[in-house]
Amino acid sequence: MKKLSYLLFFSASIAFSQSPWTKKKDEAYLQLSFTTISGYTELFAKEDAFSTNREISDNTLQLYAEYGLSDKTTLIANVPLKLVSSGDLVDTAVNLTTESSLTSLGNIQFGVKHNFYNKKWLITGQLMIEANSGDFELASGLRTGYDAWSFVPVVSVGRGFDSWYIQAFTGVDIKTNEYSSAFKLGGELGYKTTDWLWIAGFLDGLASFQNGEVAIPVTNTLTGLYVNNQSFAAFGLKLIGEFNDNFGANLGFGGALSGRRVAKAPALSVGVYYKL
Repeated sequence: MKKLSYLLFFSASIAFSQSPWTKKKDEAYLQLSFTTISGYTELFAKEDAFSTNREISDNTLQLYAEYGLSDKTTLIANVPLKLVSSGDLVDTAVNLTTESSLTSLGNIQFGVKHNFYNKKWLITGQLMIEANSGDFELASGLRTGYDAWSFVPVVSVGRGFDSWYIQAFTGVDIKTNEYSSAFKLGGELGYKTTDWLWIAGFLDGLASFQNGEVAIPVTNTLTGLYVNNQSFAAFGLKLIGEFNDNFGANLGFGGALSGRRVAKAPALSVGVYYKL
């Protein structure tokens, strides 16, 4: 079960972990990962996809950490560095944005999760706060984070077995600055194929309540980067290799079955971790 808990912290291949497993007191976990959505030109819409004004690349280098405050309570932090860029025009007859690149912090995340129940099945509550720490460039429409603070309470459940595990979570994403809030739902199933290799599949969903009235600049809308009322139904696959008791690496792939105002392109993630 101890190795299983380390694995589940790896769920941050596309986003930070939302698993029900907590760290033991004074244990720590660090992960450095890189995620890329490269060269997309289409965004999901309510009905048909529509084109961005320019080819957009969205890259994220992030440091994720967990620390066991007690056997049941874990502190969490995630610091993303965004590297976004806009390139060639999709339609040379329409030029509404400039070609540019922007490197800046995204929405820094910090929070806590506490395990309330642990008898075969685990039930854990988590609260994450996302700071308004991103940047925005009007001419290009490039944005590295939501122009808002976010408060994300989540409840997760899960259970580990000899060679596999299952987990699921649900919660809400509440934003300030007149951004819409959203409902979150997801699940994951993992299986240990060898002594050192795990494979996991996941589903992840976000549904906007469309209750915000923030004014998004047209240039930002044409990039699909951290705009209002985003929704998606996503799926993915992760491979996790354990080098030894302290080091490991992962490779993740994610895509969307449907969405609204998000990139119509796959995400690829690679990471390394250290636990102590």
